[in-house]
Amino acid sequence: MSAGSSPAHPDSPELNSQQLARYLEQRGELSKPWMLQLLRLTKLKEAKESMDPQDFMDRLQEAHADLMRLGEFWKGREQEVFTGRYQPPALIEPLPGSAEDR
Repeated sequence: MSAGSSPAHPDSPELNSQQLARYLEQRGELSKPWMLQLLRLTKLKEAKESMDPQDFMDRLQEAHADLMRLGEFWKGREQEVFTGRYQPPALIEPLPGSAEDR
């Protein structure tokens, strides 16, 4: 991939962690915890061959535990999480502590 070309789609089998990070950054998705987990697992997969097998398993178990702590974060956000299409809620809540907050 040249410096000016767009990154591969995240489902592409040859996507590495740098390409994935660039793709997520361009889409503004680096703040989404499930996307950070995807990046974390991609980096772990890349490092697997150079790691002690027990260390790899420990890190994989940590990543799994962190993912499970996210819970059902996707409920009510299925469009955004599973299709990548964000749809703002019909009711816009004021920021807590703002003048509009009661």
